[in-house]
Amino acid sequence: MPFGNTHNKFKLNYKPEEEYPDLAKHNNHMAKVLTPDLYKKLRDKETPSGFTLDDIIQTGVDNPGHPFIMTVGCVAGDEESYSVFKDLFDPIIQDRHGGYKPTDKHKTDLNHENLKGGDDLDPNYVLSSRVRTGRSIKGYTLPPHCSRGERRAVEKLSVEALNSLTGEFKGKYYPLKSMTEQEQQQLIDDHFLFDKPVSPLLLASGMARDWPDARGIWHNDNKSFLVWVNEEDHLRVISMEKGGNMKEVFRRFCVGLQKIEEIFKKAGHPFMWNEHLGYVLTCPSNLGTGLRGGVHVKLAHLSKHPKFEEILTRLRLQKRGTVA
Repeated sequence: MPFGNTHNKFKLNYKPEEEYPDLAKHNNHMAKVLTPDLYKKLRDKETPSGFTLDDIIQTGVDNPGHPFIMTVGCVAGDEESYSVFKDLFDPIIQDRHGGYKPTDKHKTDLNHENLKGGDDLDPNYVLSSRVRTGRSIKGYTLPPHCSRGERRAVEKLSVEALNSLTGEFKGKYYPLKSMTEQEQQQLIDDHFLFDKPVSPLLLASGMARDWPDARGIWHNDNKSFLVWVNEEDHLRVISMEKGGNMKEVFRRFCVGLQKIEEIFKKAGHPFMWNEHLGYVLTCPSNLGTGLRGGVHVKLAHLSKHPKFEEILTRLRLQKRGTVA
């Protein structure tokens, strides 16, 4: 691993208190949970693929966080991370997900016919709608920890699966490392392109290693169903379109995701899932259904109001980007 000192075996020659990180100025869920006693208990454990406690916490140690924004501060390196290091992950998950207990079972409903409303968003204000999620492929370690061969195997499996889709989901894969300038510009214009991570949170967790090897973007011919391969998760699946028909966006999302999952199951590599966590992903914040829905809205007057930020906070909404 070309980051941190996490795989230095000589660290076990030092006492736990000599290796315990300085978290005095940190504001993240990991720092809130990790104590010297817990560090001592877990520091010599590792998952079958070799992921350690120091691997898990490195991003949270390197990035203290913002005084007013609580970050997560840890990542999983494989499916087993959540069980081997459950003493750390369980309280983080409980804190981050509003009291979700270690005994709770996750409920996922991806039947688009159960969605009420969503087809009545005013197009005068809603410019575009999207739904996205991440998925991890069983049998491979996650992006912070995977080897080059694993990452390439994930890409190969994903491209074969995606290229077998038909009908409204028929599309093409664009590998980042062999993309032409024209293809790159078109993907930028379509707001599809993802580039090498610049966020210290992602860099410190090892997700940008070997960039852009085995990373790419697939989308259907209609440019309404999109899959990123080997970014923060094995797969990032996005359904999107202009306008405010969220119901249609969600239908396409559910149907496409189900088709992809069936193909992976037939190949002997289903998505990582268990009763407690739901779908298993790299960051504990994305566990469960892993679903996030969003609309790009035009609020010409409200956005200039002095209480705009307060209104967003009260509605539990995030302002994620603007267009001039």
